Amino acid sequence: MVSELLLDTAIVVDVLRGYPPALQWLEQQESVGVSDIVWLEIIEGAPNRRMEQIALRLLERFERANTTAQDIDWAIQQLLRFHLSHGLDAMDCLIAASSYRLGVPLYTRNLKHFIPLLGELACRPY
Repeated sequence: MVSELLLDTAIVVDVLRGYPPALQWLEQQESVGVSDIVWLEIIEGAPNRRMEQIALRLLERFERANTTAQDIDWAIQQLLRFHLSHGLDAMDCLIAASSYRLGVPLYTRNLKHFIPLLGELACRPY
């Protein structure tokens, strides 16, 4: 994986919805990845086969960061640390884990959840 940045699920959803700031921002990026957890969330959110196929075509444009055992261990530690105090869920911890391990920024609209996990690696794209 050689992506310069990773996307959170919310950013992929914005692109799927054709949100102009998301489309414009994404056009300017060169090497973009998503974790396999984001893949799962996007597929799960598709309301029908047509939208599922559209989502898959978009996801295939990105490099995929596969979750490792190290990521799972880190996510568990973070969930124990922040679940009760910050309301974080397991999927956010797993998405953040790839960014943390790879040392690349995670672009998200949900800074409230990702800044405690990633600090400056959590970025708002638009």
